[in-house]
Amino acid sequence: SLSRGQELGCRTTHCNLEVVQRSTLVFLATKPHVLPGVLEEIRPAVGSHHIVVSLVAGVTIHTLQKLLPPWTKVLRIMPNLPCVVQAGAMVFSRGSSAGDEESALLQNLLSSCGLCEEVPESYIDIHTGLSGSGVAYVYLFAEALAEGAVKMGMPGALAGRIAAQTLLGAAKMLLETGEHPAKLRGDVCTPGGTTIHALHQLEKGALRATVMSAVEAATNRAGDMAKD
Repeated sequence: SLSRGQELGCRTTHCNLEVVQRSTLVFLATKPHVLPGVLEEIRPAVGSHHIVVSLVAGVTIHTLQKLLPPWTKVLRIMPNLPCVVQAGAMVFSRGSSAGDEESALLQNLLSSCGLCEEVPESYIDIHTGLSGSGVAYVYLFAEALAEGAVKMGMPGALAGRIAAQTLLGAAKMLLETGEHPAKLRGDVCTPGGTTIHALHQLEKGALRATVMSAVEAATNRAGDMAKD
């Protein structure tokens, strides 16, 4: 039977060396503990023409460069789950041998999957806390939003769809207007209206402080995992 790769017209192989020998741009997407063995295996085939892009969490550019030939063009990327629906948020950093050409190539390739920004490597753990894990915070909020509507008498499936569309619309307005969230939030609040009454409850529940603490906790954990 055909594999998923073959169905999509991709050439597949069980040999890592063969991948490197037949490609110029190589993506590393293994579990962190597997990576050193893979790099040891492919190292003899890596030439100065190769561009090696790592998606492996917690493995620094310094470590990648140490385990590959010294001239290797290395980049490190951190995606998030919505890349699967072309609405991802990705950041990447380049190693000492990777130049503007490699950076532009990667950005060009990945822009089809969503937002893609080049950043200093120190931002990668923050991106994990903000966006990698942040998707889950948004799902939690979406669930609570819909459950509030269910409590008030709306069917769950309808409430879920409206909650999701509300998040999508709010995010689209942020990106397309370039306005600060506080400005857009202020635009929704009329004196004595429904929104300001609701926002008062969110402030009493310390929503902002709790979300900031969540980003901090996930960022710190990402840093700890890199040290393990």
